[in-house]
Amino acid sequence: MHAVFALTCLLAVVAGFVSGQAAWTDGHRSAENVARHRHTVTASTVGETAYRAGEQPGSRPVTVAAATWHYPSQRPHTETIPVPAGTRNGDAVRIWVDGNGSAAAAPPSQADIVLNAVAIGTGALAGTVLAGGALVAVRLRIVDTRSARAWESEWAGVEPLWSGRLRPGQGAGDD
Repeated sequence: MHAVFALTCLLAVVAGFVSGQAAWTDGHRSAENVARHRHTVTASTVGETAYRAGEQPGSRPVTVAAATWHYPSQRPHTETIPVPAGTRNGDAVRIWVDGNGSAAAAPPSQADIVLNAVAIGTGALAGTVLAGGALVAVRLRIVDTRSARAWESEWAGVEPLWSGRLRPGQGAGDD
């Protein structure tokens, strides 16, 4: 069982590396694809900043302001966008827009791609080790149970003779 678990750990390292490498490659490919369709433009704020609740419960509030920009072909757009704290009316802000000129998220950064690949690789490694460990633990439990049953069966035959006690249903002088 020790050898099986060691082999499982080796397989876990390989699975983690392969999964992480695949996530890294896919992340780069996806980021490049997104970057081809996103552009940065300079927007001008046209209103005062406000705070909006974060995307998820418990996340920090986001500073937002109405802003206007021109993209594509000088087509004007006005939306409420996230801005740095302390932004005033009329300040210039760099934003990412999609092909239609609507505000969009920035393409994933190198750090985002790395963190995602590490998380997927680590998850694959941990999942494989846990699954292998669970299978080894179940197998050892089965072996222990069989061993205990065999020991009890053998002890039932030896114990009355060894201890000198009578067996159930045995009377005096029935040796």
